[in-house]
Amino acid sequence: EKLWRFFVNPTLLRVDRVARVGRILPLGAKGIRTLLFALTVSMPALCNIVLLLFLVMFFYSIFGMSFFGYVRKSAGLTDLFNFETFPNSMIVLFQMCTTAGWSGVYQAFTNDQPPDCDPTLNTPSHNGDCGDTAIATPFLVSYAIITSLIVVNMYIAVILENFSQAQEDVQQGVTNDDYDTHYEEWQRFDPLGSQFIQYERVLDFVDNLESPLRIPKSNHLILIRMNVLIFENVRMHCVDILDGLTKYFLGTLNTEVSNNETDAPVDIKKIVLMIIIQYQQQYNDSVNFI
Repeated sequence: EKLWRFFVNPTLLRVDRVARVGRILPLGAKGIRTLLFALTVSMPALCNIVLLLFLVMFFYSIFGMSFFGYVRKSAGLTDLFNFETFPNSMIVLFQMCTTAGWSGVYQAFTNDQPPDCDPTLNTPSHNGDCGDTAIATPFLVSYAIITSLIVVNMYIAVILENFSQAQEDVQQGVTNDDYDTHYEEWQRFDPLGSQFIQYERVLDFVDNLESPLRIPKSNHLILIRMNVLIFENVRMHCVDILDGLTKYFLGTLNTEVSNNETDAPVDIKKIVLMIIIQYQQQYNDSVNFI
């Protein structure tokens, strides 16, 4: 217990409670699920943009260390915020990606006249600890254009593109989220994982689904029109039901059967079987009640 307290602060474990909120988000509105899906799909492209940004920062860091590594610390340059070392220069460039501190660095790099600097100071630089306006201006302007106006905006472009594509998929038809919802609801009706449920429970099952796979109980003839296979003991399989719901939504069925369209061509034997099942269920309920 003492070792546990030494290595891990117990209060840090409470932060895990915040992560529980992430489990609720996918169960919320479809808009949140669409946004999370867009972020997930964007990750490979975002990683490539990060590598591109690192290469740009690496190149400008080496260039800045060569020309501004000995500039006197003033304005935006400090003991940590400078181009004397590679880590420090990367910190400067990372902050400048958002154009923060850009003016202070530019002011320090353009101090090329005494008393702001000493051009006769003995340093590896030919200007002592002075800057160079002719080099600093294109150096900082080009870096700001490449990073803040191009590379950083690529993040936004990638996310918006994938989000728009995800929204189009949702509007056009059935998505993976709809299938996930189907299987999540199926677990409630089939907790043992047999992949089969009784026909009388199928009506409740499809009524509990979310749009576009949901079919209200009043439209029970649609299930008959789907021609879903019925197995032994009047059971239906999970995949067969999902396949029928998908085909119905995509319009592959020739005729849409609603509660008022009783003259549509359907399987008479199956209708008779369903009626017998319903009366049998009502009879069993009445016997149990007595």
